[in-house]
Amino acid sequence: MGEFSLAIKEQIFAINTVWVALCAALIFFMEAGFALLEAGFVRSKNTMSIIAKVIIDITFGGIAFFIVGFGVAYGNSNGWFAFDIGIAMDDLGLDLTVSNKLFWFIQLGFAIAAISIVSGALAERMKLWAYAVLVFVFCAILYPLVANWVWNPNGWLALRGFNDFAGSAAVHAMGGFSALAAAIVLGPRLGKYNEDGSSNTIPGHNLPLAAIGAFILWFGWFGFNPGSSLGAVGNWELIGDVVVNTFLASAAGGIATMIYTFFAYGKIDITMVINGILAGLVSITAGCNLVSPLSAIIIGLIAGVLVDIAVLFFDRLKVDDPVGAIAVHGINGLFGTVAVGLFAKEKGLFFGGGTSLLLTQIIGVLVIALFSFCLTYLIMKILKITIGIRITKEEEKKGIDAVSFGVNSYTSNE
Repeated sequence: MGEFSLAIKEQIFAINTVWVALCAALIFFMEAGFALLEAGFVRSKNTMSIIAKVIIDITFGGIAFFIVGFGVAYGNSNGWFAFDIGIAMDDLGLDLTVSNKLFWFIQLGFAIAAISIVSGALAERMKLWAYAVLVFVFCAILYPLVANWVWNPNGWLALRGFNDFAGSAAVHAMGGFSALAAAIVLGPRLGKYNEDGSSNTIPGHNLPLAAIGAFILWFGWFGFNPGSSLGAVGNWELIGDVVVNTFLASAAGGIATMIYTFFAYGKIDITMVINGILAGLVSITAGCNLVSPLSAIIIGLIAGVLVDIAVLFFDRLKVDDPVGAIAVHGINGLFGTVAVGLFAKEKGLFFGGGTSLLLTQIIGVLVIALFSFCLTYLIMKILKITIGIRITKEEEKKGIDAVSFGVNSYTSNE
């Protein structure tokens, strides 16, 4: 009987390992989506610089998260932080369904996704080495601290009952408000704003490329959200709910943006539809485990309109965000986190659950947004004073690709 029980446990562990490994691979592949989406939304002279930034996200961010960040996030927490550096391959003592090594890898995907949100808002004007420093600090300290609060069993938000299933707050609001701070310090691209305060459109050079990037992100999200179950055995109903809600919110986000832009501008803005789909995905990520399919649709519809309003709002504030990362991830990460307290089937305000969960969600996401904004602002200011963060005007006019890499992304053989 003992041998039979052991064999069953090994089979369960094996199934969970395969499931989490597949989801982790999908999450990692989302970096290709970030790279293509952002590259398509910028000018051709800066295409390779975006690719380079995403490579920096993975390489510098990955090493930082291995050496420092993972221990800060999942070490022995006092509620606010842990300082167990270098524990990525150690036994955490947590009740995991997979090995610690695999748990580290899937968590790595969340860390580099968060910093990749920032890269888009800084496109076409930031020094690469300064960006590399920002990435290292972000993945070593900033993101891990937030992950500690939300997902470490001893984190102060986890103990309060804060629900952020796959990271609307810990990944998306965190990345979005860091992007806002960084973009403010860095300043807008040359020619983006006129002296009278009006804004000039700087169109992306390859919208099909951006669309492919969006589809890859959409695809990867079905590892991002369901993978947060951290196991397949015994979770089939949960995984089914998460998958359905993730799709419905994303589809509703795209529909809402189509309708909104058509009536607001007389034509469908397909670039905003792309961001509407992503906004729906971001907004459902926190509560995809707790809300009903109808609520997921409503959340997605709101997100699809909210992202359009937010893009224009930040543009009026002269915050230059070439890819709309702040609106998609920051604002809708905040909204999606709060939406849990409204739409959760058991504890949501709209379902008779009172205000307890809603208050916890609001407190948690506001603290995360304020923390990520303030710390990123401080880091960017320090980098600006020390090594500098902005390329020269001549470099910006010529393009980062030619100046920093000596190449052009597109060449002609004629």
